Amino acid sequence: MKVKDLAILIGIIGIVLMMVIPVPLVMMDFLLIVNISAALMILLIAMNTQKALDFSIFPALLLITTLFRLALNVSSTRNILSKAEGGDVVETFGRFVAGNQIAVGFVVFLILVVVQFIVITKGSERVAEVAARFTLDAMPGKQMSIDADLNSGLINEQQARDRREKIEREADFYGAMDGASKFVKGDAIASIVILIINLLGGFVIGMSVHGMPFSEALETYSILTIGDGLVSQIPALLISTAAGLIVTRAASEGNLAYDLSNQMLQQPKLLYIVAGTVALLGLATPIGPVATLPFAGVLVFAGYRMSANLAKKQQEEELIIEEQQIEEVRSPESVISLLQVDPIEFEFGYGLIPLADTQQGGDLLDRIIMIRRQCALELGLVVPVIRIRDNIQLKPNEYVIKIKGNTVARGELLLNHYLAMSPGYDDESIIGIETQEPAFGLPALWIDEVTKERAEVSGYTVVDPPSVVATHLTEIIKRHAHELIGRQETKALVENVKESYPALVDELIPNILTVGDIQKVLVKLLREKISIRDLVTIFETLADHGNYTKDPDVLTEYVRQSLSRQITNQFSAAGESLKVITVGPSLEKKIAEGVQQTDQGSYLALDPVSTQQIYHRLNEQVTRQLQSGQQPIVLASPTIRMYLRQLVERTMQDIPVLSYSELEPSVEVQSVGVVNL
Repeated sequence: MKVKDLAILIGIIGIVLMMVIPVPLVMMDFLLIVNISAALMILLIAMNTQKALDFSIFPALLLITTLFRLALNVSSTRNILSKAEGGDVVETFGRFVAGNQIAVGFVVFLILVVVQFIVITKGSERVAEVAARFTLDAMPGKQMSIDADLNSGLINEQQARDRREKIEREADFYGAMDGASKFVKGDAIASIVILIINLLGGFVIGMSVHGMPFSEALETYSILTIGDGLVSQIPALLISTAAGLIVTRAASEGNLAYDLSNQMLQQPKLLYIVAGTVALLGLATPIGPVATLPFAGVLVFAGYRMSANLAKKQQEEELIIEEQQIEEVRSPESVISLLQVDPIEFEFGYGLIPLADTQQGGDLLDRIIMIRRQCALELGLVVPVIRIRDNIQLKPNEYVIKIKGNTVARGELLLNHYLAMSPGYDDESIIGIETQEPAFGLPALWIDEVTKERAEVSGYTVVDPPSVVATHLTEIIKRHAHELIGRQETKALVENVKESYPALVDELIPNILTVGDIQKVLVKLLREKISIRDLVTIFETLADHGNYTKDPDVLTEYVRQSLSRQITNQFSAAGESLKVITVGPSLEKKIAEGVQQTDQGSYLALDPVSTQQIYHRLNEQVTRQLQSGQQPIVLASPTIRMYLRQLVERTMQDIPVLSYSELEPSVEVQSVGVVNL
């Protein structure tokens, strides 16, 4: 056993023996000084402790000091009653506090007991009880948070183990403090009992055993009783205060001095208000300015110094931030941040700043939120955050839309005008600046406020500049939706489905298909503007056919057939026939013969002459449909649909190509043209 361990063991045994074996007065004086010093040391440690667990020995130390104090009380009581002496320390405290007025000494002692028992001890006991209860109630949530961080890879096993151990130690500490606070409460009660015993017993023993007259016995034992009570209650008060500090500083950032200076001295203006109140109190009341004005002046000076220090500190912090930013720019790692590419960017010239400035009435940010909601409902796609910034390199009224750093569209706006699109016939009275509608490329006019009402009466479609931007941005997102969904976005969609359909996702991934395989299918659907919102049906189809083929083109065809009701509703209005351009037998045969099979999949290989003929015949039918005001739709057999789509999308990307298997039997199909070779 080490020397310090042996010393502590002997000390504890000595405390117990003090209650039985008489202690000499010289030793009593030394032990009482040790008691006061130990209590003061515990209080200072509690004040400079940042976290409660940094002083985790406090509950056990509270028990030891209480036991030591009670042992001293027993020993001093023995000396007072048997010898009518308590030692120099006890007598000095008694005479210094009581003086020539014993009643004053008793009142001071009783005040100390009341302060400790009712105020500090009672409050510390309640705080410790509530802290222990809340700590135990919060343990399951903290454990779940640690498990979540461990599963997500934010922490390793050792860190998780350390955090769990810390939570357990906190619960044990506050539970121990809840019990240890009862020691202090009992100590205060014991002090009152010992006071009564010393006083009454001293009177009886002093007059009967020592032969003292009543006045001498009253004075002697009153002074010794007061001194003994003060010598024991002052350390008890210090330790009770330390217990209160430990259990009440749950959200501290440093020691007590740091928290006081950092939290209470951060509002210098409040000192001016206090100084004015104190000065007014001295001038308007009988207190007088002599007692209040000097203190008010000190408060004003302190507020001035605090304001100067805060301003200096703020300047230093700003200087440090600037230096850090300069160092970051100079460091080689700063280049890595430049590699980040935003999925969608909207840049505009300085003349269009009012569109995005809410203080000037701009609602572009609100419109973008609605665009993201609309795309989620129509396409089933979570559109990434759209980066909005001004660009002085653009024309004042120009804007550009970028997808992954590349410009895909641009346009110009006149903020004080409206965009008017003709209903098919022109009204010569409608005069404006000729332009082109940016989303669909239709001819339009920029008209002023005066012409707006006349244009609406003439049947023109009139929209304001924010609506023009919102429509253009929506169409660009729909057109490039397949570029915005990668493996990470697909993973997020999979996790969302897994919350409601865990069995489906567990069967599909990774046993049948990988996230990359699913992403390729979703990309092909979005490329043809087919909504992927019904992910459950898509995943069910992939799970059914994924065991037979991994070809994303073939899997996409199976998925499209499963989404036949959705596709039918998308391209045909309720109660109306679906007008389509059908593919003739000769063209189907030509495409079927041109399909080449490889290990990586199948593709269409046609000679340039045949390809040119197909483009020419198809363009004739599409032009005829457009001239009649109808949406061109090409209908082919399921076996060649995807190959025809591959051929068509090179020049006619917006023309949908459907197969017979993708249409519901209830829909009426009307052929308005045939494409043959």
